Amino acid sequence: MEYDVVVGIEIHLELTTNTKMFSGAPYKFKSEANTCTNEIDLGHPGTLPCVNMEAVKKAIMTCFALNLDIDKLIKFDRKNYYYSDLPKGFQITQQFHPIGKNGYIEIYVNGGYKKIRINRAHMEEDTAKQFHLYDETLIDFNRAGVPLLEIVSEPDIASGEEAALYVEKLRQTLDYLGVSDVKMEEGSLRCDVNVSIKPKGSNEFGTKVEVKNLNSIANVKDAIDFEANRQAELLEKGEKIVQETRRFDEKTMSTVSMRLKESSVDYKYFPEPNIFPIKIDDAWINSIKEAMPELPDAKSKRYLNEYKLSEYDTNLLLANKMMSSFFDEAMKSATNPKNLCNLLTSELVGLLQKDETPIEKSPVTPVNLAKLSNILDKGEISSKQAKEVLEEMLSGKDPETIINEKGIKQVSNQDEILKIVKEVLDENPQSIEDFKNGKDRALGFMVGQVMKKSKGQANPKMASELLTKELSER
Repeated sequence: MEYDVVVGIEIHLELTTNTKMFSGAPYKFKSEANTCTNEIDLGHPGTLPCVNMEAVKKAIMTCFALNLDIDKLIKFDRKNYYYSDLPKGFQITQQFHPIGKNGYIEIYVNGGYKKIRINRAHMEEDTAKQFHLYDETLIDFNRAGVPLLEIVSEPDIASGEEAALYVEKLRQTLDYLGVSDVKMEEGSLRCDVNVSIKPKGSNEFGTKVEVKNLNSIANVKDAIDFEANRQAELLEKGEKIVQETRRFDEKTMSTVSMRLKESSVDYKYFPEPNIFPIKIDDAWINSIKEAMPELPDAKSKRYLNEYKLSEYDTNLLLANKMMSSFFDEAMKSATNPKNLCNLLTSELVGLLQKDETPIEKSPVTPVNLAKLSNILDKGEISSKQAKEVLEEMLSGKDPETIINEKGIKQVSNQDEILKIVKEVLDENPQSIEDFKNGKDRALGFMVGQVMKKSKGQANPKMASELLTKELSER
């Protein structure tokens, strides 16, 4: 039997703020254990939470980016279920009044765009990190209270591939937005997936299984693909699918049972009594929207329509936020987007990778790369010469200085190049004969001879055109 795969994804996103969600304690990844805490994080008697408005601001930015309806009344609830990794024993979240709901993003799959609906986004606090040893558990409370935004999709995802595209699109959008560092390997973006299958075309959902704490986009895809196949095999054997929570084992590339979920857990939600509702005004919300950076979808349209870049070049630039920023800065003075893109993505990045230097620490500035691109665009140097100049620019020099020092400016004077062309033709009668006999490589050989005689400074395009014209007259 054929089956449809049905997937919903919950993403837990750590927001990058200087302090925690409900306390003034700082947080930095890899800090010494239990050094990023204060009395509120540790649940001391008499302490009260205070809402981090920077976290609220970043949550609102995310709502705009994901097309969510924003609730202008900020209200929190208490998840009164015992948390061993939160000192006060419960979690503060937004169950009844999420900051945003009814949104969507689009992914490009199978040659077209598919809308993935987002049910809600709600703010809450992260838990501490537990280390389970043989006969004891250690707890690092640094992460306890870090601002979290949970983003819950509708079950619109139909495969591991679509899930990977959804998570990557979300990760890229949030990275450009600057609300989180979205590093899955550090846990600042974590995924739980709910997977079920149903007979192809059926409207009735099957029993869902949750796979928790997936820490890479590849694992999201692999876990869903495995789980869907596992469930299909069970049904084919006449066995039932059990509602449970599983984890993904990277070594065996399989999901492993953690615990059964025979019924939904009663978290005993009720309004958080220590945080009064906060009404946010339209002016503040609008100021947040107006200050938002350009997001990948808007950049993509600009690169394709305004700069006439190909989809390949556009995706190459957008894949790295810092690369895109470098390109945008250089385009403030560059005249040829394609030239600039090639110099950046093919040449400069290749040189930087040799020394493992990230683009944001490049000794070649956007302004100087734009200058080199413009010089190349004017035909003052060849592509080969541009590569040589770019290598020298790693020392921090600007391209004009290097070109003048090396005397490598391209010759585009027609009379000078024509003189060299005639000399080459006079010296190579056999090549003329070969060209007339249909041997196309003869032209390439003679262009090479022109470049050799000009010490690489002749404009190769002009040399080829003049050679072709002269050959037709001989």
